[in-house]
Amino acid sequence: MLKLFEYNWQVRRDWFDWCELVSEEELMKKRVGGLGSILPTLHHIVAVEYGWICGGIQGKAVDIPSFAEFASLRQIRDFSDRCHAEVAPFVYEWSDLLEDRIMIDITDDGEREAHTYGEVMRHVIAHEIHHIGQFSVWAREIGKKPVTANLIGRGLFPQPDHP
Repeated sequence: MLKLFEYNWQVRRDWFDWCELVSEEELMKKRVGGLGSILPTLHHIVAVEYGWICGGIQGKAVDIPSFAEFASLRQIRDFSDRCHAEVAPFVYEWSDLLEDRIMIDITDDGEREAHTYGEVMRHVIAHEIHHIGQFSVWAREIGKKPVTANLIGRGLFPQPDHP
């Protein structure tokens, strides 16, 4: 699971770098899917990871500003960096002993739902991977090469000796 978080964090940084090469108009242009455009979707990815892990699992009081409070790619990237600094230690300290602990989520409808920590952690991973796919489609729509979504070759795993 740790390697998939590290993968998501690498790819997220790559998408932030990619966004530096794209006009703000394109980053905010209305598109099909996701939250409708690139910058709000980047904000959403960060907010979901931070909210579930720090707010939900760890029970910390979290302040997640709305996208409207951000004026630039730089501010969203800074928000991502701040959230990552809080999320990463928990991810790196993950233990199988946490897998079946229960977190109670309050839905938008005010209902209480129980989820295991393991389920929530995997949801956060899958959520970001889903949006990475949307970014790839959107990149192609504007004629730009997308960030590679390939897990292989990112240096996350030791390379075996060749025979």
